Amino acid sequence: MSKLKLDLHDIFNKNKEIDSALNSVMQQAVSKKINEVEIIPGKGSGQLKKRVLRFLNNSEIKKLYKRYKTDNVNFGKITVYF
Repeated sequence: MSKLKLDLHDIFNKNKEIDSALNSVMQQAVSKKINEVEIIPGKGSGQLKKRVLRFLNNSEIKKLYKRYKTDNVNFGKITVYF
């Protein structure tokens, strides 16, 4: 099983870079037939995690993956399954 990881800690306050990084990792997963993408928005205030979830719920993006799961133990992690 192959897996990609995207850590958003370094760009948490750079809106365009966040969108670009999210789009890029999703496209990479689809084109390389990756099974799983782990997105790390971090814990912080929760705003970045909400933004990632909004991104994942966008109808164009939703078509690309099967489901996603937020981690009940590590609140700063979202796993997307393809």
